[in-house]
Formats: sequence, C-alpha cells, structure tokens
Amino acid sequence: MLIERSPGLTKDRLGSQEIEIMKMRMYVLALLVGVAPMALAVAQSSPEPMSQGNNLPRLGEIMLAKQWRHMKLWFAGKQRNWNLAAYELAQIRASLAEAATLYSNIPVGDIVIMAEPIHLIDKAIQSRDSAAFVNAFNKLTAACNACHREMGREFIEIRVPAESPFNNQAFPPPAKQ
Repeated sequence: MLIERSPGLTKDRLGSQEIEIMKMRMYVLALLVGVAPMALAVAQSSPEPMSQGNNLPRLGEIMLAKQWRHMKLWFAGKQRNWNLAAYELAQIRASLAEAATLYSNIPVGDIVIMAEPIHLIDKAIQSRDSAAFVNAFNKLTAACNACHREMGREFIEIRVPAESPFNNQAFPPPAKQ
C-alpha cells in the first residue's frame, strides 16, 4: 500500500513500534476501503450523513468522484505514468475512507471486497508491471460491480474505460529532461 511519508523518513529511522503502528493504520485503512464501494447503493436508501452538517458531501458525490478517479487511474496505468497512477490510487483510497467515515450506516459485511484489488494495483504500480496493473484493475472493476449487485444495485455497472473524457489532461509520463 502507498504510504505518504515526510521528507527524510525512512525505515531505518523508524523504530519497530512506529513500524507496527504504521502497519496497524494501514490495516485499518484497508478495512475502511472495503466498505466504501457499497456506499453508492446506500446513498439512495440513506441520503443523510452521520452528521447533519450542511457542508458534508453526499455519498453519491463521493462515489462519483471515485468513479472519475477510477477512469484516471486506468489511463495513467495504461500510459505507464506510475506517479500519476499512484496518486489516483491514493485518491481512491481516500474517497472510500471518507465515505466509510462520514456514513456510519454503510454495511460492513463486505469490508474486504476492495482491499485485495487495491493492494494488487499498488503492487503493480510499485513494480511498474503493466500486465499486473491491467489484471488488478479488472479485479477492482469486478469488485465494484459485485458490491453493486449484492446491494441490489446491479443497474450501476462500472466498466474499464474505453476512451478518456479528459481531453485536458496528458496521461503519458512527462518526458525526461
């Protein structure tokens, strides 16, 4: 999994207790990530967030942002722009965690459905393995759809993008100087 690190923070500088705390945080995040795909289905039956604040995003908005990130992740990975792919994957994780945090009534039964595909995508990005990326991305897409079907929302079907709607963004990695 990707971990945002402070400059100069290396494994050598971390104590074993700090490493264990970081691992525990990543496991908790993985669990939260698994809950969020069900959020879109819950949004239609439960439109109110845990807090009644007016400034919180609706669950459908969070899931729509995740869908855009899903597309951008695909095009970044296909173009082997691994830095952009890592960024988009981190944004997907964050939006899923946000949904799980803000909406307490999201079912937790399928908490692991997204964790494995996200881990596999992360691994493919870190190893810069295009074939593994495609395979893992397909698993992520299938996991989204499995969650939708399980929640009775089979009419929400996510697919691997065929063409980019982002004509204002370059997906190939920047040319080396």
